[in-house]
Amino acid sequence: MTIYERVEQALDSIRPYLETDGGNVSIEEITNDNVVKLRLLGTCANCAMSIMTFKAGLEQAIKKAVPEIVSVEALNLTDMDDPNAITPGQLS
Repeated sequence: MTIYERVEQALDSIRPYLETDGGNVSIEEITNDNVVKLRLLGTCANCAMSIMTFKAGLEQAIKKAVPEIVSVEALNLTDMDDPNAITPGQLS
C-alpha cells in the first residue's frame, strides 16, 4: 500500500465525524519529503474549531497510521489569530 493510500485510509477513519457536521477533507499533496498538505472542505473550511479538528484529529490520525509522515499542513485552516478560533488548549 502506498503512502497516499495509507494517509487516505487514516482520513477515512475520521471522515464520518467531519461529514456529520457537513465537512470533509482532501489530500492536496504529499511532498517528496513526506509532508501531507490537506484542504478542509465544507463547513470545516471556516469552522472556528478547525484548528482543534486538524491538530487533535487529522494530524494525529495520519501520524499514527503513517509514522514516516514528518508534518501535516492544512492549506485553509482558520487563522490562529481569528478571535473565534478554538484551539485544543482552550478545551482543557
